[in-house]
Amino acid sequence: MAASLSSTLSSVSVSPSSSLKARSLTASSASLLYAQNSLRFGPLHAGSSDLLLSRKLTKVKATILQENEETVVVEESFQPKSFPDGNGTGSQAEPPESSSSSSLMESWVIKVEQSINIFLTDSVIKVLDTLYHDRDYPRFFVLETIARVPYFAFMSVLHMYESFGWWRRADYLKVHFAESWNEMHHLLIMEELGGNAWWFDRFLAQHIAVFYYFMTAFMYTLSPRMAYHFSECVEGHAFETYDKFIKARGEELKKLPPSKVAVKYYTEDDMYLFDEFQTARAPNSRRPKIENLYDVFLNIRDDEAEHCKTMKACQTHGNLRSPHSNPDYALEDDSSCILPEADCEGIVDCVKKSVAHPPANQK
Repeated sequence: MAASLSSTLSSVSVSPSSSLKARSLTASSASLLYAQNSLRFGPLHAGSSDLLLSRKLTKVKATILQENEETVVVEESFQPKSFPDGNGTGSQAEPPESSSSSSLMESWVIKVEQSINIFLTDSVIKVLDTLYHDRDYPRFFVLETIARVPYFAFMSVLHMYESFGWWRRADYLKVHFAESWNEMHHLLIMEELGGNAWWFDRFLAQHIAVFYYFMTAFMYTLSPRMAYHFSECVEGHAFETYDKFIKARGEELKKLPPSKVAVKYYTEDDMYLFDEFQTARAPNSRRPKIENLYDVFLNIRDDEAEHCKTMKACQTHGNLRSPHSNPDYALEDDSSCILPEADCEGIVDCVKKSVAHPPANQK
């Protein structure tokens, strides 16, 4: 009797450690039973049991962390904004950094190019101001000799690209030739007024023109945008020069007869090329009147303004269009006779496109 009572008391007064061991044995036996049942009932039952077990484990872990008052830092394996949705694209994806960095780099390059052009233009202006302070017509002769050179350089490079099959855009060639034609008549007007009377003026203008040609051709080969901006600076200076001259000597010019070259160019000749270089206006929208020398210089000044607009439009690649180019004029039967337009921006871009898409494979 006493022995049975002592055994009962000993079974009741079990230590906590032994109870934990019993619980662990029970848990291990339960897990063994769970594994056997999962193999017996298949994947469907196993999946639901896994989900239930994971929830239990989560609750146990949360309870332990709460009891121990520990803090946990969670590291996200992906950003929800950039994670692709069902279509493979992010719902609120951030813009790629490569595009912003490339645009920033391009804007920096443009600033550098324009700074160089402005420095070169200001340097030439200081030289001309020193040499031609009180000699207007010789200064205009030098300016017009220089001003027509860039268009020769542009056409030379574009003809070279055409020979290689890299360029098939006639609008640029047409507009640049019309610009050179306009500047040539400005030069003829200054020669008629006696601007080339001195040998020194002819020597200076011609040698500057030769250097300017090769410099512009090299610049246009590397960066057409930079070359067009430089021409815009030159044409802008020409506009300011003629504008100051008209305001200073306007009354005197109104009493002088007009230049014969100007009368023929602005009123009698075929006006197709006159309209062609003015890309910012429609054809036949400008028809000058030439009654005196004031009208001559007034129209020359306005021509320089149109050159500035055209050069500014050329700085955006592929933005230049001939005023006479209209797709509505093309007949349906002539569609097979129109060559596909191919273009490139600089020698590097031309070489890349010629390697990636040879002219023979273009249709």
